[in-house]
Amino acid sequence: MTYARIEIAPSILACNFSRLGEEVRAVEQGGADVIHVDVMDGHFVPNISIGIPVVQSLSKATRLPLDVHLMIDRPEKYIEEFVRAGASRVLIHEEATVHLDRALSMIREAGAQAGAAINPATPITMLTEVLQKVDTVLVMSVNPGFGGQKFIPGSFEKIRQLHQWRARYNGAFRIEVDGGVDAENAAELAQAGANTFVAGTSIFHTSDPAAATRQLRKLATEAVSQKV
Repeated sequence: MTYARIEIAPSILACNFSRLGEEVRAVEQGGADVIHVDVMDGHFVPNISIGIPVVQSLSKATRLPLDVHLMIDRPEKYIEEFVRAGASRVLIHEEATVHLDRALSMIREAGAQAGAAINPATPITMLTEVLQKVDTVLVMSVNPGFGGQKFIPGSFEKIRQLHQWRARYNGAFRIEVDGGVDAENAAELAQAGANTFVAGTSIFHTSDPAAATRQLRKLATEAVSQKV
């Protein structure tokens, strides 16, 4: 697997749930690589979203892998259930568990790729001891809980630092960015080192989600090519 390849991960948090299947098919046609699924419990973040039944239904409705982001307290209690429901990747927050290393191992043992996520106020040094255990590091570029927020500029430096660590230690983890990702910052994010782009409103709140998906890929891919 090459981790340099750009991935576009439309977030269904921003889609019209009465037309969920149709909207997922649209981003498939636009060349999306994965579907990003935000799971919120109303405790770790101040919102409640979808759960295991929707993940199970999505896994039957799309050929794309499901990138399931658990914004919940004590995620280790639910890891196996989400993997059984169809999660290909499970991302858990450093801030949500006191046993991050163990929880990441649980994800891999359950048969999914493991990801560690950090909130805007969390320094990336909190992840240095688990970088060898992750397939993905997710940098939250907004405070999690709601879609449509403005991108936090300090996220660029986190991504650059992670990119340096990945090169220095020959790491293979993806750098995923989530929150306020759009056509205005996609190129700079790619140049900083991000290679998985989670986008919600900038894709689903447009007249043509397929075209918006293609545009994000084009901008990010061209930025990486120019950097090389």
